[in-house]
Amino acid sequence: MSANAGFVHLHVHSSYSLLEGAMTIAKLAGLAMADRQPALALTDTDNMFGALEFSDKLAGSGVQPIIGCALAVDFGDLDSSGRGSSVRPVLPRLVLLAANERGYRNLMHLTSRAFLEVPGGEPAHVRLGHLEGSVDGLIALTGGPSGGLDLAFAAGQSEVAEARCGNLQRLFGDRLYVELQRHGMAVERQAEGGLIDLAYARGLPLVATNEPYFAERDDYEAHDALIAIAEGRLVAETDRRQLTSEHYFKSRAEMAELFADLPEALASAIEVAERCAFRPRSRKPILPKFSAEPIDEAAELRKRAVAGLARRFETHGVATGFTEESYRERLDFELGVIAGMNYPGYFLIVADFIQWAKGQDIPVGPGRGSGAGSLVAYALTITDLDPIRFGLLFERFLNPERVSMPDFDIDFCQDRRDEVIRYVQERYGRDQVAQIITFGTLQARGVLRDVGRVLQMPYGQVDKLCKLVPQNPAAPVTLSRAINDEPRLQAARDAEPVVRRAFEIAQKLEGLHRHASTHAAGIVIGDRPLAELVPLYRDPKSDLPVTQFNMKWVESAGLVKFDFLGLKTLSVLAAAVQMLRRRGVEIDLGRLPLDDPKPYAMLARGETVGVFQVESQGMRRALVDMRPDRFEDIIALVALYRPGPMANIPTYCARKQGQERPDYIHPKLEPTLKETFGVIIYQEQVMQIAQVLAGYSLGEADLLRRAMGKKIRKEMQQQRQRFVSGAVERGVETARPRRSSSCWRASPTTASTRATPPPTRSSPIRPPG
Repeated sequence: MSANAGFVHLHVHSSYSLLEGAMTIAKLAGLAMADRQPALALTDTDNMFGALEFSDKLAGSGVQPIIGCALAVDFGDLDSSGRGSSVRPVLPRLVLLAANERGYRNLMHLTSRAFLEVPGGEPAHVRLGHLEGSVDGLIALTGGPSGGLDLAFAAGQSEVAEARCGNLQRLFGDRLYVELQRHGMAVERQAEGGLIDLAYARGLPLVATNEPYFAERDDYEAHDALIAIAEGRLVAETDRRQLTSEHYFKSRAEMAELFADLPEALASAIEVAERCAFRPRSRKPILPKFSAEPIDEAAELRKRAVAGLARRFETHGVATGFTEESYRERLDFELGVIAGMNYPGYFLIVADFIQWAKGQDIPVGPGRGSGAGSLVAYALTITDLDPIRFGLLFERFLNPERVSMPDFDIDFCQDRRDEVIRYVQERYGRDQVAQIITFGTLQARGVLRDVGRVLQMPYGQVDKLCKLVPQNPAAPVTLSRAINDEPRLQAARDAEPVVRRAFEIAQKLEGLHRHASTHAAGIVIGDRPLAELVPLYRDPKSDLPVTQFNMKWVESAGLVKFDFLGLKTLSVLAAAVQMLRRRGVEIDLGRLPLDDPKPYAMLARGETVGVFQVESQGMRRALVDMRPDRFEDIIALVALYRPGPMANIPTYCARKQGQERPDYIHPKLEPTLKETFGVIIYQEQVMQIAQVLAGYSLGEADLLRRAMGKKIRKEMQQQRQRFVSGAVERGVETARPRRSSSCWRASPTTASTRATPPPTRSSPIRPPG
């Protein structure tokens, strides 16, 4: 790195410094690129929440990422400053930067200890003794105004500053830098002389830093409101934490001018960046070992699947029109794909904890999502749905042409889900199992309420304004869009300066991270202690450790996610079975026939109060219109009853009742669409259509399905060419453009909301939907 670089930011906060930092990682990358900065460090307060995301996005922007943390450290010398009194002392912070891979691992270890090894109710921190043996590969900056040296000098305790510096120098040696900041704060002015003298006396280098919390000087007012929100205080109160308008992301030129009298401190910033030569990278999934003893997992999976399928034959037989041999052929195909993709261990692990749960009489869902398309899963009792009976495709779940981890969505009785998680902890090790963090953000309505409160606006006024902002969790509306679309919000903004001010502040804060919590279902299992792969966090509401990376980035770190969903309906069903048993009636939910006419008659009358998924008024009306008399009708209705596809319910009902003739679009599609009277409902149908008309393999068809579902325009254009050329090669005649009545859903067993594919424009031969 050239000395002409001038300066590198080494002490920076993103929005992962919760309710403190006001810049997203994407914003930081943009600022660094705009100033042509060669490197940038991320040092969020006490955590590494954004480490992997920062590494990925900064490197992608051509900026060297430096991973760090501003970590609270208890030096053990705070008794005279308040320990034991009713006022908890403020712990000083130490900036730690990972110079190499060992340093990164030590940083993960220390930040994990900061959360996991502190008494309940205390803020995250480490003790000085925790640093012993855990600082190799780490560069330390003394922390600036929040650091142990600055706080001691500002309090007139130079002996304490000297002792702390001695301890840090003993631990870090030539990797310790005395940090100087100049934001115009009193503590900085009071400490600077002592810091310089101490550095010279001990032969330590000085390093200049800027500690930006927001992007531009004009963002100061919004950031000050953010600090007030964090502390539950009012902006007008002066006895609270406040920064200055200088805590913005300064350019290299501005920093060179600010520290022109100490060029050595600027040079040290470049030196530190040059010493940091490591960044964490995304890695392939690391599956835990199913057994502590060495075994051939593929052979073990095959043995269990073959035996399980034989038991399914004994209990349930085979689907009409199929033979046991056809099942065995499908099983052999799936096992080959699973082994080829190195996923036998995943299936064994999932089957193990599901079978344990069933052995403990813990209700488990029959299966849903794309995993229900696996015959291996059915044989292992991971699912209880015969995929051949329901026409489900394995390629939707696992596809060598779209390499991704298998992902079973597993429902457990809500009241006993924790028992299954505890079993997994004991089975694989308590330090190798964790929940996954998730982050709440400042959304349009919420941030407007927060800002209105800290600005002391009347509650009624704020409430009235917030109710004019649309609330749609599925497609959140930004505050800016809400204001542009709502004349009453515009009128309020133009009529009162305080409302205009609130809107301006709220729009600057919208989207920032507000708090950390735990993902409702996600669990990761590692093949080693998790702190060796990801930093860990502790949620006060959970006994399990939690990863500091969210769902996306924990998988990029190599960890495999398992979903343990809690479903209240399973608890209700279990209670109903117990109540019937007390009356002498034994019910096996797994053996209830699907062709009993009485339940369908009840559904056709709209008598569905308390019945999962079909109890709403609109559903009851649709059931009366449909008059279902087979299980496939219920599957279709649940799939259709969503915004968009809902318009096809009358078409389905009319065709079912013989009032309208089915339209199969093309004669070759009748076998695929006959079950749904020509209405394209399921993603499996989309895949089969691509196979029949355009000669797709099911693996290729899954790529088409994915592109449609995710509305990836570029991929869809490529797929259009592939589809049309394949159809022409197969002699499919062109047809007149027609209004498509198609819609789809993920699979006949999926209950969650699904995306509707974008309509294709006029084309004589076109992909469905």
